[in-house]
Amino acid sequence: MQSRNGSCGTFLMNNMVKIKSEDQVELMRRSALLVSKTLTEIAKILKPGITTISLDKTIGEFIGDHNAIPSFLNYNGYPFNSCISVNDVVVHGFPNKTELKPGDIVSIDVGVILDKWHGDHAYTFAIGEPAPEAQQLIAVTKESLYKGIEKATTGHRIGDIGFAIQYYTEKEHGYGVVRELVGHGLGQKMHEDPQVPNYGKRGTGMKLQSGMVLAIEPMINLGTKDVFTESDGWTVRTRDGSPSVHFEHDVCIRPGKADVLSNYATIEEAERQNPELFVCTLKS
Repeated sequence: MQSRNGSCGTFLMNNMVKIKSEDQVELMRRSALLVSKTLTEIAKILKPGITTISLDKTIGEFIGDHNAIPSFLNYNGYPFNSCISVNDVVVHGFPNKTELKPGDIVSIDVGVILDKWHGDHAYTFAIGEPAPEAQQLIAVTKESLYKGIEKATTGHRIGDIGFAIQYYTEKEHGYGVVRELVGHGLGQKMHEDPQVPNYGKRGTGMKLQSGMVLAIEPMINLGTKDVFTESDGWTVRTRDGSPSVHFEHDVCIRPGKADVLSNYATIEEAERQNPELFVCTLKS
């Protein structure tokens, strides 16, 4: 994800939107689907007692076995293959030796470089039976991602995506929409223009053009929108200690309906097959 204010890893934009050709979009689909396959492998093994550092090792090995590179590793000094954020950690969580336990909310964000093109998306899991309010937060955040994607079509504007996400999560459910971190363009660099906030006004911002590829990624807190960054310079937590949820898809702008390059279907099937995981049920 892109930092709005330059913190959290100093992600830099290119000040130029790059329209992808059909061939380039297909290369990006391969990269996005490799991320989806990686997250599917993690969904198969997530359980109480496993450590996030062991998950990160599995992620790095799986990506390497598929002739790709973990794009997060050494990115602006980031020292791991993935970002694994537990409970009140919003994003950029450092994998560590702490064992996961029932009720934990675990957001896993993975990026790959395959044939020079980036894939970058995230999924939030819950181990065991999380609290009812956490279950709803997961469902609403996931639903909000698709509400944003509905607006990711030719002729809409960046503000239409942000408004759709913000209205559903903040206005309808009272959650906190993180302001400091936003989605972004994607291509041969992991962070390209434009920035894609999860809040905004309808009809404002850059007009969307066919062939733009965006990483749309709501980061939604159960409590307030306020966050802070730990002294490691990366780990972002909710200021009030409430849980946070993060979902992300790679999307190509098209007329009429967005083309989602990543795929949650295999991840969701692995969730259903893993008795240690909570299965989120969406309204539609």
